[in-house]
Amino acid sequence: MSNDTRITRRFAALKEQGRSAFVTFLTAGDPDEVTSRAILSGIAEAGADLIELGVPFSDPMADGPAIQASSLRALKNGMTLAKVLGMVRDYRQQDDDTPIILMGYFNPIYIYGVDAFLVDAKEAGVDGLIMVDLPPEEEGELCIPAIAAGLNFIYLTAPTTTNERLPVVLEKASGFVYFVSITGITGTRTADTGDVAGHVGRIKALTDLPVAVGFGIRTPAQAAEIAGVADAAVVGSALVDIVAENLDADGNPAAGTAEKVLELVSALAQGVRGAAK
Repeated sequence: MSNDTRITRRFAALKEQGRSAFVTFLTAGDPDEVTSRAILSGIAEAGADLIELGVPFSDPMADGPAIQASSLRALKNGMTLAKVLGMVRDYRQQDDDTPIILMGYFNPIYIYGVDAFLVDAKEAGVDGLIMVDLPPEEEGELCIPAIAAGLNFIYLTAPTTTNERLPVVLEKASGFVYFVSITGITGTRTADTGDVAGHVGRIKALTDLPVAVGFGIRTPAQAAEIAGVADAAVVGSALVDIVAENLDADGNPAAGTAEKVLELVSALAQGVRGAAK
């Protein structure tokens, strides 16, 4: 299944160019809304082809310590799902082309109200959703309504996803497939490119959707390796770490924090763009 969205158009354009995509993950509102907006404002120009915005949640079960901490910082500083949509809405005033995917957990959307959320997300300019805690068995909760609303619903697969399970996961996936390259939580280990290539091939045998690979990518060299075997490389924890490293004792960001994040985005983007396909 695949709606025509900024996501599908961006992957089609990159395929014509013969290169993989670079996908960035940021927690919306981390460490505060002003800094988060500054990073978001410059991230496409720095080299991001698609943007994942994490919706802060108090119990981010699949995320490692770095992204857990980023969610808590954002929540402490007042970030909400409505404000995340506001960030997207404002971003669309400067960039109506770069795809934006909201990544997170179902609880904030459930509290917001699924129908109201989908209307507001579409109006704001959101293109797709990744909900870590909604498996295919729960597709009626958000996946099917999201697709009907014109959004892509991106499912996660992992090294532990069996050949029997994979078709179930892929049946209603749209936009792209997100392959989690390691078992466990984000930001804790690096991916083995050979293993990743095997799993990407296994997924591609069952779907025409692009395959993006995330978890365990921290350097331009690693991003280039993954981009050489997948349709996209996703980097999150390494960017979030830059934010954390530039906070003072009171949790306030130092001057130039956004610029430092964008410098790493640029370096990673160069790695992806230099990957052999």
